Amino acid sequence: MLEMRPGCERCDRDLPGDEPGAFICSFECTFCDACMDGPLDGVCPNCKGELEPRPMRRGSALAKNSASTKRVFKPAG
Repeated sequence: MLEMRPGCERCDRDLPGDEPGAFICSFECTFCDACMDGPLDGVCPNCKGELEPRPMRRGSALAKNSASTKRVFKPAG
């Protein structure tokens, strides 16, 4: 199951699990759309993998399996 990290690792913008705008690599490094489209150019700075849209988790699925509250923030990325 996806961890659903709560924020962008680069700029620390909030990324709720039930809203679009989050992108992840295969290791679940998480970035916002502005960082992904801009400075990162679609590539994870940690593993050099592709960044893909993170699936959303809504309603009862989110209630039963809440998103993580652990933030990862690496502005130097």
